[in-house]
Amino acid sequence: MLREFVEMKHYLFAEEAPDWQEAIRMSCKSLEADGTVDPCYAQQIVDCVSKYGPYIVIMPKVAMPHSQEGATGVNKTAIGFMKLNKPVSFDPNDPEKDAQLFFTLASCNPDQHLNNMMRLSEMLMNEDLVAELLEAQGPEDLLKLQEKYLDK
Repeated sequence: MLREFVEMKHYLFAEEAPDWQEAIRMSCKSLEADGTVDPCYAQQIVDCVSKYGPYIVIMPKVAMPHSQEGATGVNKTAIGFMKLNKPVSFDPNDPEKDAQLFFTLASCNPDQHLNNMMRLSEMLMNEDLVAELLEAQGPEDLLKLQEKYLDK
């Protein structure tokens, strides 16, 4: 999966985001670049988080931005990766809702999407891999981690 982020150019490494809304927009940029999603998709995610709270923060330091099923502006099924050096807060009263790793989901094929979710879940269960992703500085680090943890 990490190799796919690099090959598809679905990644972004950044120092920080001014707020969680901009972090979500930034996390969609690599998916927008090749037409996987339209720019309106990022705003749909922001609107959902504003309405339902930080449901996209699935574990400390890890967010999975996505919108509801049937979201407009999704043209392909894919996942984008973004890593911030400084965490962004989704809830100032709960440090467990800070995120640095973003796995942005776009889905228009339920079977592919389910497969992506299973692969992503397996990857995130590996605490050592997550810890090393938090230290990654560029696409070459993603490729090294793919070889170390996932190509076995």
